Amino acid sequence: MPDQNPNRSAYPATFEPSEAFARHLDEQDPLRSYRDRFHLPVGRDGKPLIYFCSHSLGLEPKAVAPLMQEELRKWASLGVKGHFEGESPWYTYQETVRRTAADIVGAKPNEVILMNGLTVNLHLMMATFYRPTPQKHKILVDEPTFPSDLYAVKSQLSYHGFDPANALLTVKPRPGEHIIPAEDIESILKSRGEEIALVLFGGVNFLSGQRFDLQHITVTAHAYGCAVGFDLAHSAGNVMLRLHDWGVDFAAWCNYKYLNCGPGAVAGCFVNEQHGNNPNLGRFAGWWGNNPATRFRMQLDSDFAPQPGADGWQVSNPPILALVPVRASLAIYDEVGVDALRAKSACLTSWLAHLLAENRSARFQVITPANPQERGCQLSLLIHERAREVLAALDENGVVADFREPNIFRVAPVPLYNTFHEVWQFASTLAKVLG
Repeated sequence: MPDQNPNRSAYPATFEPSEAFARHLDEQDPLRSYRDRFHLPVGRDGKPLIYFCSHSLGLEPKAVAPLMQEELRKWASLGVKGHFEGESPWYTYQETVRRTAADIVGAKPNEVILMNGLTVNLHLMMATFYRPTPQKHKILVDEPTFPSDLYAVKSQLSYHGFDPANALLTVKPRPGEHIIPAEDIESILKSRGEEIALVLFGGVNFLSGQRFDLQHITVTAHAYGCAVGFDLAHSAGNVMLRLHDWGVDFAAWCNYKYLNCGPGAVAGCFVNEQHGNNPNLGRFAGWWGNNPATRFRMQLDSDFAPQPGADGWQVSNPPILALVPVRASLAIYDEVGVDALRAKSACLTSWLAHLLAENRSARFQVITPANPQERGCQLSLLIHERAREVLAALDENGVVADFREPNIFRVAPVPLYNTFHEVWQFASTLAKVLG
């Protein structure tokens, strides 16, 4: 899955493991000014922390506060009239972010809607696309599966009367390995595709950082009559996506990780237009998914008439104050472009991998794929000894990252506000901590 990236030439193909080279990379970085558009957490010494935890929560854009104040002012001064008056009326506020959200995931604007939370959207999507029969009812996921996805899938199976112990299929790394080979995914689809009703993978595995070939999975699964959906929590704003072109049936993602839209931000949802334009497709309904012309009919005999596109899966009206950070952040993505972000991201992780290889320590190994096209911003390190002590020592040295039991350390230098010098600082600190 090659990246067609015109910005790749802005970054070097080879590296030198020196602080001077890190500073040179930052000086030449065409995106260096965007760091100033975010609030950076600081340590006890008042200096910015090395924040490599955007795979869990992205940082706050400085534009959020003034935008929020504007909506609060509108609420105070207009009350209910704010739905239809002012520069960005609440009734159509969703339209201020729709096109950029669609560009980020490679969709048409009418295929994308921002609503609810990620797991709620997965349930709404499975209500439509998981239509089991006695012969074809199993769900295939990647392992390890993010816990919330696992709970959602198991509960859907149980709700339909199937035992998750038998109806949930997983494809996982081979013994002693950490990456799922593409041929193993293809193999299970070929051998058990006639039993599988739904394939639900993460676009990037949350633990290993492995990026899956979503196009190939979609094509292969469709050949066996499986519906295909993806959890893009670790993909949206991180890697190149072409959901429409790949023929994906549905996808859902959160906006608070790489998209920097705030803790518990309104999530995103994709429904391929071939399904979105089918009004007869079953779904859980609510008034905001209804045809706006009849949305406000308060009569007992009113029937649900879904809007075309992903809008037809809305249940409730959008939370405007929760959409404000989304608008502030996605404006930056619209300005920079996914191609430019992806080019710097590939260079950041390659630089980090280069420095970690120079370390030559036997106390850790990188378990994320070495090929930049098979990963996103994240590198996962398996710490062989005293992993929690290493975590505590890094924290004491101003590094904010993430730990997953029993011994996985996840670090994610992101292109909008992390620097090459921070990568060098992290690698140097890790070498010191490991002795």
